[in-house]
Amino acid sequence: MNLGYFNYPIPVNEPVLNYAPGSPEKKRLKAVLAELKKETIDVPMYIGAKEVRTNKKVAMHPPHEIKHVLGHFHAGDERHVTLAIEAALAAKEAWAAMSWENRANIFLKAADLIATKYRPYMNGTTMLAQSKNAYQAEIDAACEIIDFLRFNVHFLSEIYRQQPISSPGMHNRMEYRPLEGFVLAVTPFNFTAIGGNLPTSAAMCGNVVVWKPANTQVYSAQMFMRIMKEAGLPDGVINLIYVDGPTIGRICFNHREFAGVHFTGSTGVFNNMWETIGKNMGMYRSYPRIVGETGGKDFVIAHKSADADVVATALLRGAFEYQGQKCSAASRAYIPSNIAEEVKKKLVAGVKSFKMGTVENFTNFINAVIDEKSFDKIKSYIDNAKKDKKAEILVGGKCDKKEGYFIQPTVIEAKDPNYITMCEEIFGPVLTIYIYNANKYEETLELVDKTSPYALTGAVIAKDRAAVELATAKLRNAAGNFYINDKPTGAVVGQQPFGGARASGTNDKAGSILNLYRWLSARTIKETFNPPTDYGYPFLQES
Repeated sequence: MNLGYFNYPIPVNEPVLNYAPGSPEKKRLKAVLAELKKETIDVPMYIGAKEVRTNKKVAMHPPHEIKHVLGHFHAGDERHVTLAIEAALAAKEAWAAMSWENRANIFLKAADLIATKYRPYMNGTTMLAQSKNAYQAEIDAACEIIDFLRFNVHFLSEIYRQQPISSPGMHNRMEYRPLEGFVLAVTPFNFTAIGGNLPTSAAMCGNVVVWKPANTQVYSAQMFMRIMKEAGLPDGVINLIYVDGPTIGRICFNHREFAGVHFTGSTGVFNNMWETIGKNMGMYRSYPRIVGETGGKDFVIAHKSADADVVATALLRGAFEYQGQKCSAASRAYIPSNIAEEVKKKLVAGVKSFKMGTVENFTNFINAVIDEKSFDKIKSYIDNAKKDKKAEILVGGKCDKKEGYFIQPTVIEAKDPNYITMCEEIFGPVLTIYIYNANKYEETLELVDKTSPYALTGAVIAKDRAAVELATAKLRNAAGNFYINDKPTGAVVGQQPFGGARASGTNDKAGSILNLYRWLSARTIKETFNPPTDYGYPFLQES
């Protein structure tokens, strides 16, 4: 029973701690990193009220220190997917019936726990298992997930308040129901915040969830799950399992109660999901919601009026922070001929100044790529560029996996705007630049739009306001997040809702009210106070 209307005002973004020398947060984070490395943890699956362990244990290693073992997680199989679905469906009725204020306060408490005592643990597990430096972990595993939890409570509260008008003699109201069945959340390695947001945004709306994180993100995912349980999340609302993709798809997409999928990952996998769901439409109770954020080949185009320092800085940060493993990372850049030499000189100097190594050394700007498969793929692009006359490596190109999966940030100059590294997603610390005739800006904008099937992020850098306006218009559909005089990364919840279209996903904008609508099914209720007792209308009478 609701006894009042509860207000959840728009929150303030969580402040980013700077980890300056001698700061208490830096001392605490270093102590937690040492604590985490001393312990070899045993990570179960969380299915209903049970911590499930199997005989199939998978070791977790820091990508930058592959000989070290952080712990093991217990891998599941088809049985565990079925058990997770059953646990979710068993929890559904009570969870959907829980009052909004009590559901909301679970997520607000989780945000508060992460902002306080668990902040160094969320950051530390992310740094160690995903090889993020302290700043990259702070903006992700602390600030962004806190913002997702707090802003989504506000956004959902706003949705619940949206009600239709009523005419005299009646009252209309709108209910925002959870979906019928369960939601599958499939999350990537690169952002702990995405790992937390995809299951919780659906759960917040009253849905129950089966959550499959990437194996390389289990270490931080289990920390988030433990925090959610401490915050009061009922058993079975979110079920965390570690199963391979084909297995979880085979069970979930063939289940009558499958209600939707919240996905971040590759375009190819998402396309296969969509195709499978489409073929199975006859068996579902409802049309499933399909929400995905997928690949990107994100661009920066500089105009001849651009400041070379601004261009170089945007590329050094946008392409190489977190080793280029952001969905939004700058991967291709178009530099006008009038400032090309100056920009190239600054890029080379910048890359040479980067320090690369383990996350425990806070002076390292660059850490390792996520795993050996990724390392080998990225290296193959670099090796091919070294031999190709259509490309020249300006700086970087060294790859070493003896101690960890280290790839030196690499800048390639392509002689052909359709060279492979200008077109294909690499997902690593590789930036390809193309030098265009400074007087052919508009033609180059058309090239930017047509080169890639993706449309996630992009940026224009220019002092000339007409050039900015032209790029904004010409590239209207080339990026779901478009930046002016900045790098194409760093979207903040509540400020820049994130998502792209074309081959980059369904553009349902994580971190905004739009995403939450996808996990709700509205019901309109009309109540008539004085119902009619005769079918006839006045128009039927002639006199």
